[in-house]
Amino acid sequence: MIKTAKYKNEQVTFLDKGKGKVVVLLHGFLGSHKIWEQTINDLSRSYRVIAIDLPGHGETECVGYAHSMELMAKCVKSVMDFLRLKKYVIIGHSMGGYVGLAFADLYPDHLKGLCLYHSTAYADSDEKKKDRLRAINAVKANRGIYTKATIKNLFATKNLKYLKDEIAFATSIAKETGKKGIIAALHGMRDRPRRDIILGLVEYPIMMVIGERDNVLPYEQLLEQSQYIKNKTVLYLEHDGHLGFLESPKESNKALRKFLRKCF
Repeated sequence: MIKTAKYKNEQVTFLDKGKGKVVVLLHGFLGSHKIWEQTINDLSRSYRVIAIDLPGHGETECVGYAHSMELMAKCVKSVMDFLRLKKYVIIGHSMGGYVGLAFADLYPDHLKGLCLYHSTAYADSDEKKKDRLRAINAVKANRGIYTKATIKNLFATKNLKYLKDEIAFATSIAKETGKKGIIAALHGMRDRPRRDIILGLVEYPIMMVIGERDNVLPYEQLLEQSQYIKNKTVLYLEHDGHLGFLESPKESNKALRKFLRKCF
């Protein structure tokens, strides 16, 4: 069921499906709760799944010129408080993982587990920060061209000819993201701090999903980060890029279910 809550006087849209222990899904950049369709259908058979449209994405409005990861984490917390939920696992894809880490920093007592789904605890490098500014200019020049190229880059190059329906699906969702939302997210990601210290401090389970053919995050860097985690689970997808839940949904969801049993 689609529901709404309030954050900073703006409407936050989210999907609430299933019963039981609570799992929170946070989409990545240019996504919305819709991108998790297969994951939601799978997990909601055993869990209560809350999939949130982050500020400036999906049906949730922008709440500022820049959406910091902390701001987005506070938005997530407002939804969970609205639902009166205290303990849950957060699964965050890419930008959603950055938001999950900010949430872990701000509200550590509410987490039973955290999954960094093609995401990193490191901050942007200087070169990556320059790329974000170039991206902002590209969005201002032609949002459609930028969006299409960005989504294509999220898939492993060798998968492009096999996953045309999945690419079209992800692109259609990205097209719903307005120019202001894209730019606000790019600013927020550019300015986020590193949070790898959290990986070695927390006691709850942390899962990392890593794609060997990820064009966005080098798999070597993510494997290095995974070494810091005390209570870790690693899903290594050797044929996939940055969208494992679309490129290998069965394998990904099976691993998620195993991880959630560990958390709860």
